[in-house]
This record gives sequence, C-alpha cells and structure tokens, in this order.
Amino acid sequence: MPTTILGLDVGGANLKAATTDQRAITLPFPLWKQPDKLPTTLAELVAQFPGIEELAVTMTGELCDCFETKRDGVNAILSAVRFASGGRRIRVWSTDGVFVDTEAAKRNHLKVAAANWHALATFAGRFAPHHGGLLLDIGSTTSDIIPLNHGVPSTYGTTDWERLEHHELVYLGVSRTPVCAVYPDRVCAELFATTRDVYTVLGLLQENPDDRDTADGRSSTFEHSLARLARMLGGDRETLSDDHIVHFATRVHTRILETISSAARAAYYDTQNPPELHTVIISGAGEFLARRVIDRVFQGAPIERIISLNDELGPVVSACAPAYAVAVLASESRS
Repeated sequence: MPTTILGLDVGGANLKAATTDQRAITLPFPLWKQPDKLPTTLAELVAQFPGIEELAVTMTGELCDCFETKRDGVNAILSAVRFASGGRRIRVWSTDGVFVDTEAAKRNHLKVAAANWHALATFAGRFAPHHGGLLLDIGSTTSDIIPLNHGVPSTYGTTDWERLEHHELVYLGVSRTPVCAVYPDRVCAELFATTRDVYTVLGLLQENPDDRDTADGRSSTFEHSLARLARMLGGDRETLSDDHIVHFATRVHTRILETISSAARAAYYDTQNPPELHTVIISGAGEFLARRVIDRVFQGAPIERIISLNDELGPVVSACAPAYAVAVLASESRS
C-alpha cells in the first residue's frame, strides 16, 4: 500500500499543506510576528490530515526578519517540522532537484532555503516536456518566472539573491505588496494600501469581508479599499472622488504589469539561444495578471498551450501548489 505523504510549504505569511489525493489547506500565519508558535501551529495543521505517514517539506519563511540569518531560519523551521512530525519521516526539497533529510538540509541550508519555486517548477515541467516552457507563478507576495527546457528548470540562479539579479524572482504580488513600493510617484511612502486594494477596486480580486490582513486592519471590501488607496494620495473619500481613486488603481496596475512583463522578457530571452517557447504554465492568486503578461511579452512566440494550474488542480489545491508539488514529487521518489 503506498505511503500517504503530506506536503508542507512553510512560508513567511502562510502555512500550506496538501496531499497527492488533493486534500489541501492554506493557513494564514505571520511567522515574523510569532516564530515561537510555529511548532504547535504546524502540529495542529498536520493533525488535520489523519493517516499521514511521511512529510515532504519546502520553505520560504527563513527570510523573515525574526531570524538573524537564513541559516537560523532554516534550522528553526526544520526544528518546528520535526516537532510537528510526531516521529514521521521527513524529506526536504533541495534546489539540486532531490530530497534530503533534515540533517543534510541543515548542513546545506542555502540549497533548501526558498526552494519552493524549484519544487513547483519541477512538478510543472511535466506539462511542458518538449521544447521551451515557462512557469509564471504570480502569488500574493512574489512572482516567480522560471524558464523550462524540455521540462527541466533552466535558470541562472537558485538563491533569492541570484534570482532577483536575473529577473527570475520579482518581489511583487497581487495582495501583500505595499502600493508605495510599486508606485512611488507623488504618493505617501507609508503602508497605507497594498496591491490587494488595487485589484479589489478593479474587480480582479473578489471582496472578502472576513479578511482583515490589510494595511489598516479593516476588511478587504471595495469601500475600504477605496479608502486605503485615497490615503496613499494624501486624501480620503471626502476629498477624492471614486473615479479619481479608480484611475489611480489603474495606473498602479499598469506599473505592476510593466514591471513583471519586463522581468519575464529578461528572464526568458536574456539567455544564450533560449528554446522556442511552446508552453506556458500559469499559477497563483495572480493568474489573471499572468495572462496579461503573456499577451504583452510573448505574443510572437509559437505558444501552443497555456496551462492554468487553477484549472488543472482546482483553486484550493492550486493555492497550495508548492506543497502539492513536493507531495507528488516525494510519492514519485521513494528513495
């Protein structure tokens, strides 16, 4: 009987878990605020998957500023996973394209730090087994732009620093990014609004009255998003018209689209003899934005297929795509 494996993606803002039979949970967890609660919170998350025999792990949370160094972050996350595992086997994904045990992960911490993009790209490569491919994963916080060559991740960088240098990682997403970081022109340099407000106002993300993970702690609704964006302009709902605020949101969206498009162009084409692009895989909360990037950058490419992981996996599992990816990869690799 096959081993039941739970994939875990330990991020800085969310904990994500998924199994190969497509049970999945996303749990908001601001790691930088409460690192001491990570072990028990992970244990509670694992407990929601009865019958689990093994854990497959990837992470990005080691970058949180509650940790002095990435080494400290990786070690803290691995310790928390060990606590949560209840003695189960743990395998950790490495950017070498293999799983390692926790001791090897500690010895080579930069191979497992922020490796979830590599796990997702390795999984997504099965959708683009021939010619050139591209994974464009636009999430709440970051965008990953990962060229694929016959299904294999083909990148210049493996660490966050290297990937930022080569445009393969853009620290820009559709929810958590401060607006002033995207659009600094004649606005207040304060955390008054985020990109979620932009896309809520533009109708590209749904309102969520229960979500208060916003700049001012008020809910993620159209009305509150308008108010937060007005504050970015040094105004409020009394001094600025709704049309003025919506027009500002449109300008911010255009800047976001330009930024990610420029990075996608550089990440794919600024290589020696890149293969013809035949397949694009899109994923993340910002799939709607990824489609616009493709239209803008790759219009002349011989693209045969655009594959949506939201469509392939369903929105719940797709939201946990790296966790699902490591669960699948671990089930296919029994070493």
